[in-house]
Amino acid sequence: MGKRGSSSSEDVEAPLLALPADDGRERPPAAAWARPLLAHGYPAVASGPAACAAVCALVDLGGAHRGARNMLAVLAWVFLWWVTGAVPLAVASMAPLFLFPLFGVAGADAVAKAYMDDVISLVLGSFILALAIEHYQIHRRLALNITSLFCGDPVRPPLLLLGITGTTFFLSMWIHNTACTVMMMPVATGILQRLPRGGDGAGATGCQEEEVRRFSKAVVLGVVYASAIGGMATLTGTGVNIILVGMWSTYYPEQEPITFSSWMSFGLPMALIVFLTLWVTLCLMYCTKNTGKALSAYLDRSHLRRELTLLGPMAFAEKMVLAVFGGLIVLWMTRTLTDDMPGWGSLFHNNVGDGTVTIMMATLLFIIPSGKSNGEKLMDWNKCRKLQWDIILLLGAGFAIADGFSSSGLTDILSDGLRFLKDAQTMVIVPVACTVSAVITEFTSDDATTTLVLPLFAELAKSIDVHPALLMISGAVGAQLSYLLPTGSPSNVVGFSSGHITIKDLVTTGMPLKIVGIASLTILLPSLGPHIFGIDSRS
Repeated sequence: MGKRGSSSSEDVEAPLLALPADDGRERPPAAAWARPLLAHGYPAVASGPAACAAVCALVDLGGAHRGARNMLAVLAWVFLWWVTGAVPLAVASMAPLFLFPLFGVAGADAVAKAYMDDVISLVLGSFILALAIEHYQIHRRLALNITSLFCGDPVRPPLLLLGITGTTFFLSMWIHNTACTVMMMPVATGILQRLPRGGDGAGATGCQEEEVRRFSKAVVLGVVYASAIGGMATLTGTGVNIILVGMWSTYYPEQEPITFSSWMSFGLPMALIVFLTLWVTLCLMYCTKNTGKALSAYLDRSHLRRELTLLGPMAFAEKMVLAVFGGLIVLWMTRTLTDDMPGWGSLFHNNVGDGTVTIMMATLLFIIPSGKSNGEKLMDWNKCRKLQWDIILLLGAGFAIADGFSSSGLTDILSDGLRFLKDAQTMVIVPVACTVSAVITEFTSDDATTTLVLPLFAELAKSIDVHPALLMISGAVGAQLSYLLPTGSPSNVVGFSSGHITIKDLVTTGMPLKIVGIASLTILLPSLGPHIFGIDSRS
């Protein structure tokens, strides 16, 4: 798959499976009619309706489950449009808005409501904040600081990778994964812009160019995966954990609530294990003994520090953007704390969510003056033209699909298929539940997967008589292990759109992380779970 050189919306919408291109060579006259069809991508467009028709004609789930069959058919249509790029990603993500009502999966109002909820508000506000950081070049200042601090003299690529991924990991603990990736990707590309690409390096040998290319892959993959891994550590790091807490209190109000501190006691050790695996994997797969020598010509510490000095002190606008960002983190962390110390959200009867405060703080960017000229604010709507609406619509489609699974009865069918876990031991229940969720999450968003599998696992826990945390926490963690495909998460799409990585890179790098994630959960949940969540494990 060819690489793409920019991070524009056109890049995000590029097909994941490219159709044959017209290379200009003469073809037999009999094939002349096919060229316009291929040029317009009509075979890919037709693949969605064809797969939908095939499922309706061939799949028989019984008369009582006609809605579930229709849901499978719609899912096949939408998934093929996502994978083939038959239509832009945003357009494919809007398909449930007309397919669900037409196939009787859900009403028009019900499916439309899935496209705007508190989690999507959180992502939208985070995107606006990330655009402000990018507009005022705060990411460039951060990139220069990270590079000059960790590159070493001479350059030590493993140390530089640790600095970039470690910074991303830490930030992702406090802001949403997608927002963290959107914010840190310009930092990563700011570092990579100093390196030659595509034969642009004057005097660089083929071997040096290959080393630079491999290191560029490692940097982009490191940002994508570190943002996903860091989100595991805290409740505020990802929408998955927020959804888990909400569903836990809904289904099991009599159980001890999952608090910020209790989750961090479990999530942080696991996140650190997977993060160390990421760093070791990147170093082994993308760094050699010659990488440092190839990078030394472009990453000189004294030159980096000189550039940092030329930036001068932080301007008023930069300080205000960082103040808004810092205030948002504090509000996220203190909205809900413990039963004894409920947090500021209780002042508003817990009617506010993370999306509420994110939009509120993003609104301040359009009110606070920039200090540059009369009447100019930190942000205006013209600066928001780069908002990634395709990713927001992708999340909405994921939520709609999750609701469709539940309303169509497909969740019940899947739950029946897992009843073999009734007499299984904990060391079997945890990896099976995590693996089921980890497979589903590769084809839809993390939040949508969580919304889909947690109700399934909550009901399954009652029917097979196991502690619900075993299944629900395993499902939530598995939903965050979306490391193999661009469709797995918006963060993967952002990294993929940079043009530095391919699907093969995602699979080869993400598979070890996925395996270690499932293995570490299998060990940590039975060992820490009884002390943190009161799980009564089966021996």
